[in-house]
Amino acid sequence: MEKTLPRMFRKVAHEYPDVAWQMSRFSDGHFEPTTYKEGYENAINFAGGLLNLGVVRGDHIGMISDNRKEWQQADMGLLSIGAIDVPRGCDATIGDLKYILSFAECKYVIVENSAQIKKICSIKDDLPTVKYLIIFEDPKDEDFEEAKKADFTLTSFNKILEEGKVYNQANPGKVEEEMDKGQWDDLAGIIFTSGTTGQPKGVMLSHGNFITQLDDIDERVPLYPGDRGLLVLPIWHAFERSVEYVVTSQAATLCYSKPVGPILLADLKTLNPQVIPAVPRVFEAVYDGIYRKMRKTGGVVNLLFKFFTRVALIHAKIDRVLFDKTSRFGIDKRWLQWPGFVLPWLILYPIKLLGVALIFRKIRKMLGNNFREGVAGGGALPPAVDKFFWAIGVTLVEGYGLTETAPIISVRPLKRPVFGNVGAAIRDLAAKVVDPVTGKDVGKGKKGVLMVKGGTVMKGYYKQPELTAKVIDEDGWFNTGDIAILTVNNEICLKGRIKDTIVQTGGENVEPLPIEMKIQESRFVQTAVVVGQDQRYLAALIVPEQQEIEAFAKEAEIPYKKYEDLLKTPQVNHLIETEISSRVNSKNGFKMFERINTFCLLPKTFEVGVELSAKQEIMRYRINEIYAKEIKNLFK
Repeated sequence: MEKTLPRMFRKVAHEYPDVAWQMSRFSDGHFEPTTYKEGYENAINFAGGLLNLGVVRGDHIGMISDNRKEWQQADMGLLSIGAIDVPRGCDATIGDLKYILSFAECKYVIVENSAQIKKICSIKDDLPTVKYLIIFEDPKDEDFEEAKKADFTLTSFNKILEEGKVYNQANPGKVEEEMDKGQWDDLAGIIFTSGTTGQPKGVMLSHGNFITQLDDIDERVPLYPGDRGLLVLPIWHAFERSVEYVVTSQAATLCYSKPVGPILLADLKTLNPQVIPAVPRVFEAVYDGIYRKMRKTGGVVNLLFKFFTRVALIHAKIDRVLFDKTSRFGIDKRWLQWPGFVLPWLILYPIKLLGVALIFRKIRKMLGNNFREGVAGGGALPPAVDKFFWAIGVTLVEGYGLTETAPIISVRPLKRPVFGNVGAAIRDLAAKVVDPVTGKDVGKGKKGVLMVKGGTVMKGYYKQPELTAKVIDEDGWFNTGDIAILTVNNEICLKGRIKDTIVQTGGENVEPLPIEMKIQESRFVQTAVVVGQDQRYLAALIVPEQQEIEAFAKEAEIPYKKYEDLLKTPQVNHLIETEISSRVNSKNGFKMFERINTFCLLPKTFEVGVELSAKQEIMRYRINEIYAKEIKNLFK
């Protein structure tokens, strides 16, 4: 295995020069390929341009951009000469940029467009180390004027490529000579966490951290040269970045799309990808879209969909038990269940096949003709979504990790996925579950805090050794902060996060995530956030699904002027109360103290950068700040 990411890229580019590396959308909507040979040449020329500009090994280079083909080309170029990237997306606030670029002491900053230039120039006094700006888009006259006023030197990506080509002709082999100096343990990037728990921390990740994953993941999620991966996550985020390396290492093709329903569905049809890596909310949106489409279609089609889905869900559940595809925590003598389950399995199987022929095949076509699998990561996959896709024959495997582990810790293998867990830790990574108080290994089948150790664990938090020492012990074990149980086969079952645990005044510990996911199974609920720290009971902030609520109001003939007024009506509140109570109850395995006592309906959808992180996870500390008044009223 190659020791650095650029050397991995060079190897693949030399072996598959004419295979498409990237597919990028142009303004008229069509996609054009960039081959591995073209991409590698651009990376080498960009590296030469940076050397010509004065970049040296170890320099920190800011990368403020969303997904585009130039991002990976520029990054492979700067990594080739030993520079270190400090990435963030275009949605980064001025406060984020001020903190990240100054704290990381960036001298050079690559930006996507004029808007990012304006942001950076507006905080020039807070960025004493920044001297050069490089823009991906063609710069405008006002961009140069803005940069000049801020005393920054501005140039473009294309100009750097041109200058790099000239530099490389005058200094043949210089870039590859620098590339060959790179080592496994060299720092590749400083990724600042998205801040779901407060101030972002700079996670230092080496080339080896990223490359460690490729050996095992390429087996669990195999691709073939030219296979297409449809990418919708922000490239600066560790999960998307790792996904791109997994795709590249197998000579497959990076296809850039957006996590927006109409765009995503259109791109699925146009590109026909083999794999879709995405956060759970993307798959939730597809799931909700399927059900919404069926309800709108109505009539016999909707009745058949409901019937065959119910049959498929039951058959899939039986199938998982019979063929050992569900998590096991001890000796359960499943062979004793065969006599009772085989007959129902045989009876339901032909009915399920009929459902595939009449309904499910058409649903699977929505994901493209070549679709093989989806990979969900960056958050917990709701069980209802997981069960549905499993039942209708759409392969969706769940992965798990953190930025601090580059980020992959585990993923269900495609060939034999097991339901109810996220797979065993990848090769070269050890995992154990310990008691949160004593730190002792609790063994398999018992709940505790997940610890991991191995090649993907970060080098530490940048310039924060005291924080690093809190999460990585003297033996190298990293505390994930996640509550988990190990199965008999060492697969990881996640049960929540320590920091999310709600402690009530009666001493009960409540994990909010399972409750929230259960409430969000309702078609009338878009997002649920459970609250109740230091309170006698639990409550919830609910963001309703506006389209469904308005359809309900129309059918029930509820008069209203504004959507906000509709949410205050007794009928809508009774509807949501019924939806919650029918799901969060003892029948579904919830204890008395886990039930929702009261709730508040919020008219505004949660937004990335406000209530949600870049990977669309709830930022609970922000929720507590933004909705402090509403939360206070829930516990009067």
